Amino acid sequence: MTVTLGERPADGIGRVRGPVAGALATVLPAWVAARAAVGVALVAAHLLVHRVRPGNAGAALRVHQGLLVWDARWYESIATVGYGASGRQALRFFPALPLAGRIVGWFPGIGPGLGVIIVANLAALGGMAVLVVLVRTETGDEALARRSVWLLALAPPAFCLVLGYAEGLLLLCTTTAFLALRSGRWWWAAAAGFAAGTVRPVGLLLAVPAVIEVCRWRWEGGRRPTDGLARWSAVVAPLAGAGAYLGWVGVRYYDPWLPFQLQESRSLRGPVTWPLQGTGHQLVELVHGHDLLQVSHLPWVVLSLVLLVMVFRRLPASYGAFSAAVLAVSFTSSNLGSVERYALSAFPLVIVASMWTGRRRTERNVLIVAGLAMVGYALLAFVGILVP
Repeated sequence: MTVTLGERPADGIGRVRGPVAGALATVLPAWVAARAAVGVALVAAHLLVHRVRPGNAGAALRVHQGLLVWDARWYESIATVGYGASGRQALRFFPALPLAGRIVGWFPGIGPGLGVIIVANLAALGGMAVLVVLVRTETGDEALARRSVWLLALAPPAFCLVLGYAEGLLLLCTTTAFLALRSGRWWWAAAAGFAAGTVRPVGLLLAVPAVIEVCRWRWEGGRRPTDGLARWSAVVAPLAGAGAYLGWVGVRYYDPWLPFQLQESRSLRGPVTWPLQGTGHQLVELVHGHDLLQVSHLPWVVLSLVLLVMVFRRLPASYGAFSAAVLAVSFTSSNLGSVERYALSAFPLVIVASMWTGRRRTERNVLIVAGLAMVGYALLAFVGILVP
């Protein structure tokens, strides 16, 4: 049966069509292609760094760091020596990825750094597989599921899913939470939501779609006498996950909001502003020809807003609300650096973007351009020009 997104199939959206394990066959080629693209960029960075940035020791160091460059270095440090020895700035990074990397690093010959990379990449693989199942379950459209995962894999900012970053783990948690919420599996949704809250601050925003889905199931009569606690656990869990870490910070450092305050440094996200106020500042910079690297983020802001409108038009309300919440938080930064990566956390944007690539030729051209852009973005990050 084929349904449009947002409709509830007659046999119930809770009946997942195809296990996640079966979706791996669809996902694996795209996952491998993305890693090959980033590998090409890393090799090129080794060959070009001394020509592109001669005498720049910082650029040479980042190339040497490879997949543990930029934020990944912090995750490796936390996994290796903990928060205390990593310094106060390490508190900006939530604990799930470094903890998982440390556990994997206990295996002989791996170590915490490689453990972080392994967890990040396997989590991205799992998140893509769950995305395939989610799209299949909502629509019955196998082609759309395949296109969605390819576009997600090769989107230019998605090279961060190959680095030792937390985005892959967040993708796994958010897609799993949505699959569980849409099917009324509240305890699974609560578990995924709690985990998301410990991965990155944006994970707590899963409480927004959880409220919408709880209300939807109640209005549609999908209620059992034992559902009450489970349903509201799914709402509270993302907040509890983030709260657990912030509570630990409060006990240890006497200020639970310290992870957010540290992000307000002007060298990072900068002071919190009204959504899109930073975008307006970048438009002024564009007019005056200043800070062109920052201005390069503006097309991604525009594209994200266009896709957000499409999400509200084509997907159920919970998808739109989650995407809007993620973008609102992303656009409250006075510094637009990394805004592409933040927007990628709103995975429903990728689904609606894939609806535009239904024709084989269009899909091929889009993926070629996206893959080449991914190589370029990764190369700029490795040589220290672009902060992912």
